[in-house]
Amino acid sequence: MYFCHFGGIMLIGLQNVTFEFGARTILRNASWHIHPGDRVGLIGYNGTGKSTLLKLLVGEYLPSEGSVEKGRETTLGYLHQDLLSFDTKDTILEVAMGAFEAVKRLEKEIEILGEKATATNDEALLNTYAEKLHELEVLGGYEIEHKTEEVLHGLGFADSDLRRPYQEFSGGWRMRVLLAKMILQSPDVLLLDEPTNHLDLPSIEWLEKYLQSYPGSVVIVSHDKYFLNRMVNKIAEIYQQELHLYTGNYSFYEQEKALRIEMQQRAFENQQEYIRQQERFIERFKAKATKATQAQSAMKRLEKLERIEQVEIERPNIKINFKVDTVPGKIICSLENLTKKFGEQVIVQQAQAEINRGDKIALIGANGKGKSTVLRIVAGTESFDGKRQWGHNVMESFYAQHQLEALNLSHTILEEMTTCGSGKTELELRSLLGCFLFSGDDTDKKIKVLSGGEKARVALAKVIAGKSNFLLLDEPTNHLDMHSVELLAEALRKYEGTYILVSHDRYFIAQTANKIWEIEDHQIKEFKGTYDEWVEWKERMKKLQQNQTQQEKVTAPVIVAPVQQKVPEIKQSSLSRDEQKELQRLQKQIAKLEEKIKEKDAEKTKIELELSSPDSYANMQKFNELDKKYHSIQLELNNMNTEYEGLFEKLLELESK
Repeated sequence: MYFCHFGGIMLIGLQNVTFEFGARTILRNASWHIHPGDRVGLIGYNGTGKSTLLKLLVGEYLPSEGSVEKGRETTLGYLHQDLLSFDTKDTILEVAMGAFEAVKRLEKEIEILGEKATATNDEALLNTYAEKLHELEVLGGYEIEHKTEEVLHGLGFADSDLRRPYQEFSGGWRMRVLLAKMILQSPDVLLLDEPTNHLDLPSIEWLEKYLQSYPGSVVIVSHDKYFLNRMVNKIAEIYQQELHLYTGNYSFYEQEKALRIEMQQRAFENQQEYIRQQERFIERFKAKATKATQAQSAMKRLEKLERIEQVEIERPNIKINFKVDTVPGKIICSLENLTKKFGEQVIVQQAQAEINRGDKIALIGANGKGKSTVLRIVAGTESFDGKRQWGHNVMESFYAQHQLEALNLSHTILEEMTTCGSGKTELELRSLLGCFLFSGDDTDKKIKVLSGGEKARVALAKVIAGKSNFLLLDEPTNHLDMHSVELLAEALRKYEGTYILVSHDRYFIAQTANKIWEIEDHQIKEFKGTYDEWVEWKERMKKLQQNQTQQEKVTAPVIVAPVQQKVPEIKQSSLSRDEQKELQRLQKQIAKLEEKIKEKDAEKTKIELELSSPDSYANMQKFNELDKKYHSIQLELNNMNTEYEGLFEKLLELESK
């Protein structure tokens, strides 16, 4: 199946490959060998040729120079965005089960053989029939439907979806079906071009677990740092038309690249100093007879010297700066008794939520839970039942895919940017556009000739350039490369206003959010903390629930069985009687404290509403009294939360025994 190259087993690889599009060089003299067990992250700025490289590997493109080498029996699976053009009336279960073509052919053969053997009672046919049944068993033919359903469930499909026609699904869901088919085929090398683009957080987590146990090699093009860190053991970077290889995950690559750049720059500077010294020597002594020979030798050494290139920064770290002209009140937006349904589907019911000044909220959860719907409700572009109230002096700006329609098609990109009322100079606007992957003459392109992704980046740049104090961002990192995501995350961290965002990019959320909203049981559940803290808390809650379930099983009443049956043994609790009493005491304390915290939160909310009222601003004495009371309650809440955490830790300690 495999062949050896330079002493190691190689599945597929490039050997001194150069690839050119017309006058443009995409890749120059690249060598890269993919071996069994490799998990490679293929990275680079947008437009550097990552997808092109995958197409070279599968043979869609031929190299200008060099060769693509592949084992005779090496199988490849290639998931790419162009697959979305595929269409069929088959169910998604049938499409995904297309991965098992050999099994399907064998099943058909067995069916025909069975009919013939039954009709003729021919012993030879019966023997062949039995052999084919055994072959089907060896191939796992009796499990393919179950396996397919398992993978589709993991990627977010419900049982009711499995027998719906493929053509009924949107592009993102279609891509999931094709991904399911691809991983079920189990090729030797799986090539995935942005596989997380159309996945929600639970599906990304499932894919990670699946690929970690995948028997073949995997090459992944992705802008998701979290995904790459968990998935890969090598990095291949396309940088300045060259392929640079690193051993380790993405975090290791970042450290190693910084070190390489530093070493290259130091070597360049040292060589430049050496060249200057030699040139001074030549200039000083070339006319002197006694030193002429030495000067000539120095000249020859310089001519033969292999020059070290200076480090070139392909994409400079341009800063994105937000401006906020107006400071709003303490409450940005409040939602009361919020209910939203689509037919029979309930999104939220009698939900409550509040956005306060300085909140940086990430609205997360599985697809179909209503994240974008809630965002539109907050923005005021979606109908609902209940009450939504803006705070004082709120100036909002909403970024979503539908905002693309508001762009003036006859404008150039730069002209469109001037309409956002930012007051920025042309130079500042051009610098900002550079962060969103528009450089040089790109800014003079008409909006009407841009792709969907390019229009999205213009719309996002307009939102960022404005002076709003409240931003609503729906998947702002789509169509951005890692560098641009970093710049946007940095800008949002420094942003003095308030925002709520929907994103599936875990790295981006972790870098930008100080609160997490999750839609669960038709309610908006708020967690005050970062994404990493939320993940940790979820894990603790899961563990606690498992422990409680185990405890319930242990302490459940035993039903006496009939005499003839053996009574099952029940595992006894490892806790002593005193420890069990302590556990009950802690549980009661925590329940009481939760109730007190809830009451204090309600009291705090009431005062915040009063503080945000213009009447309070007008009466300074009243304002000061309310403000003093607010800080007192906040202090009490902080103490309660500290006490709660201490009790909770003790509870976990006991539960883990």
